Amino acid sequence: MANLPSAHSSDILLTHTIQALLQGPTGMPVSTALTHIDQWYQLLLDSGIPAFQDIARELGNLQSLISTDLKAFDGKSIGSSLSMLGAQTIQAADQVEDVLKADLSKLGDLLIKFGGDLENHVSTL
Repeated sequence: MANLPSAHSSDILLTHTIQALLQGPTGMPVSTALTHIDQWYQLLLDSGIPAFQDIARELGNLQSLISTDLKAFDGKSIGSSLSMLGAQTIQAADQVEDVLKADLSKLGDLLIKFGGDLENHVSTL
């Protein structure tokens, strides 16, 4: 079984990310979203685990999508990226220790749900 580097830190980050996402896909400020993305990006990239590194690459894509000018915000593309991240996260959950599996699956489900919401209800954010 694989595990994220610094399991305690990743568990705390996972809990904070889930709590932030429970506010809804537009419930957190962009700056908070970018902070979460940066933290996950570095943690996953440093893991050396190909499935986690794939997620990190998609996080880089998401970061570029939400870093654009608010007037150019592309809800459909952001939703697609969130859905992709959700699917990748659920797949990666099968490769981690049991202590993280349930929370990673929950995170994946939230990402898919919110991604689908954004893809299907493109609106001004």
